[in-house]
Amino acid sequence: MPHEGNLLQAAVVFLFAAVLTVPLAKRLQLGAVLGYLFAGVIIGPSVLGLIGNPQSVSHISELGVVLLLFIIGLELSPRRLWVMRKAVFGVGLAQVLLTGVVIGSMALLVFGHPLNSAIVLGLGLALSSTAFGLQSLAERKELNSPHGRLAFAILLFQDIAAIPLIALVPALAGGDHHTSTAQDITHGLQVLGSIAVVVVGGRYLLRPVFRVVAATGLPEVSTATALLVVIGTAWLMDLAGVSMALGAFLAGLLLADSEYRHELEAQIEPFKGLLLGLFFISVGMGANISLLFSAPLAVLGLTLLLIGLKLPLLYVVGRLAGGLGRLSAVRLGVVLAAGGEFAFVVFKIGRDQGLFEARLYDLLVLTITLSMAMTPLLLLACSRLLVPKSKPVEVPAHLRDIDSDAPRVVIAGMGRMGQIVARILKAQKVPFVALDTSVETIELTRSFGGMPVFYGDPMRPEILNAAKVGEAEFFVIATDDPDTNIQTAALVRKLYPHMKIIARARNRQHVHKLVDLGAEAVRETYYSSLEMSRRTLVGLGLSQAQADSRIQRFTRHDEQVLQAQHAVYDDAAKVLQTAQEARNELARLFAADQLDEQVESPLPPPR
Repeated sequence: MPHEGNLLQAAVVFLFAAVLTVPLAKRLQLGAVLGYLFAGVIIGPSVLGLIGNPQSVSHISELGVVLLLFIIGLELSPRRLWVMRKAVFGVGLAQVLLTGVVIGSMALLVFGHPLNSAIVLGLGLALSSTAFGLQSLAERKELNSPHGRLAFAILLFQDIAAIPLIALVPALAGGDHHTSTAQDITHGLQVLGSIAVVVVGGRYLLRPVFRVVAATGLPEVSTATALLVVIGTAWLMDLAGVSMALGAFLAGLLLADSEYRHELEAQIEPFKGLLLGLFFISVGMGANISLLFSAPLAVLGLTLLLIGLKLPLLYVVGRLAGGLGRLSAVRLGVVLAAGGEFAFVVFKIGRDQGLFEARLYDLLVLTITLSMAMTPLLLLACSRLLVPKSKPVEVPAHLRDIDSDAPRVVIAGMGRMGQIVARILKAQKVPFVALDTSVETIELTRSFGGMPVFYGDPMRPEILNAAKVGEAEFFVIATDDPDTNIQTAALVRKLYPHMKIIARARNRQHVHKLVDLGAEAVRETYYSSLEMSRRTLVGLGLSQAQADSRIQRFTRHDEQVLQAQHAVYDDAAKVLQTAQEARNELARLFAADQLDEQVESPLPPPR
C-alpha cells in the first residue's frame, strides 16, 4: 500500500498539472480533454517521471467513466432507450461490424497478422472512446444535435459489445475448450444474476432508501448514498466480469424515472468531472512517448491510418444507416474516429494471452492515445472549415421526438399554485419539469397522473443545471415562502440572464423586490380577491357588465399605483402618501362611474 506522503504528493502533482494545462488548452480552444492528456504525458514516466507507476491510478480514474455512464443512464430513461433502439442496435451494430471487418482484413492481408489476432485488432480498433466523444460533444453543446445523438447511440452499443469481445479474446488465443465452456456457463449465470440484482434493487429498494435519506435533510448523507449506488453497482458488475461502466449505466437507466433523478445527478456531477479528468490524465501517463521518437513513422502512420479508415466508414454509416446530412455525418466521423478506452483492456488481454508481442501492444496503446489527442484538434478544424450554409439544417421528426424530455417550463414548488400550473401545462401537452423538497408532496403528485416532479432544491445551481433550466423558456416560482422565492429568482436571473421568470408574490413589497430581479410577479391572493369582489357586486344587484367594469377600473388603477410605488417602496413615508392619494383617486373614479350608471341600474338599498 502506498505511503501516505506518496498519496499526498501524487494528489498535488495531479491537481497542479490539471490547473496549469487545462485552462491553457481551453484558452487555445483545444478543449479540456487535450489539456488533461497533455498533463498526463508531462507528469508520466516518459517525460518528468513525477508519477512512476501509471497503473496505480488507473482503477481510481476508471470511476470517472463509471460516473459518466451513470449520469447518461439517468438522462436516458427506459422509454427513451426504447425509442432509440434502432439507432443503438441497428446503426451501432452496423458500425462495429463494418469497421471491424475493414480493419481486420487490412491487418490480415496487408500486415500479415494471423486470423485470430486480426479479428481482435479489427473489433478492438472499431471501438471509440465514450469518455472522449461525449466530453467533446458536451463541451461544444452538441449532444442534442443529430450527429451527437447518433454518436451517443453508437457509443452505447460499443460499450455493450465490449463485454462479449473481452470474453472472446481468450477463446481466440486457444485453450482447454471443455474448461472454457464450463467457465462461460458460470460467467453467464454470474452476469445474469448481477443484472437481476441491479434491476430488482433499482426498482424496489432504492426509492425507499432515498426517501429515508431525503427526510434527514443532510446533504452529505445524500451525496454518500448517491456514490454508494453508483460505485456499489460498478463493483458488483466488476465481480461478475461485466464492464463497470455498463453496470453504472444500467443503474442510472433504472433510476431515470425516479423523482430523485435530479438530486442524484447534482450529487454525482462534481465527482464525475474530477475523476473523468483523472482518467484522461492516466491515459496520457500510460503513453510510451519514447516509442514515438524511436519509431515515429510507424506510430504516426498507424494513427493516421486508423483515423483515415474509421472516419470515411463512419461517414458512410451516418449517411446510409443514420440518415444524417453531409456535415453531420462528417462531424460524426470526427467524433468517433479515434480509438477507445475499452481497446486498452482488449489488447492487454490479447498481449497476456500471447496474441500480440509487447512492442505491438505499446504501439497500439500509443496509436490510440494519439488518435484521442487528435480528436479535439479535428473538431476544432471541423468547426472552422465546415461552416453550414445560411439555410438551417432540418432536424428529422424522430430526432425531435427523442428530445421530448427537454422542458419548456420549469416549476419550482408543487404546492397549491404549482399543481394548478402543472395540470394546465400537462393538459396542453407542454413539456415541463417540477422541483420540490417535500417527499410527501412529490409522491402524492406523482401518484396522480405521473407528473414529472423531482426532488431538488431550486436554490442549488447544480439542481437547476440537472433540471435543464437553460433549455427552458419559462421558470415559474410557486413556493409559498417569500424569501425563498426572492432568492430563487435572484439565482435564476444570475445563472440564466435571459430566462423569463414568473414568480409568486405574497404582498406588494414582495412584488417590488421580484420586479427588481426582472421577474414578473403574480400576487397569490390578488386575482381570487378580485373574483370574490365581482361576485359580491353581482349578488348585491349590479349587472354582470357593471361589476366587470368596476373590477377592470380597480385593476388598472391598482397596477398604476403599484408601478408608481415601485420607485419609492424603500421610503415608508412616501409609500403611505401614495397609498392615501391612490385611495382618494379611486373613490373619485368609482363615484364618477356610479353617477354615469345610476339612472340605468341603481344599487338597491339594504333590506
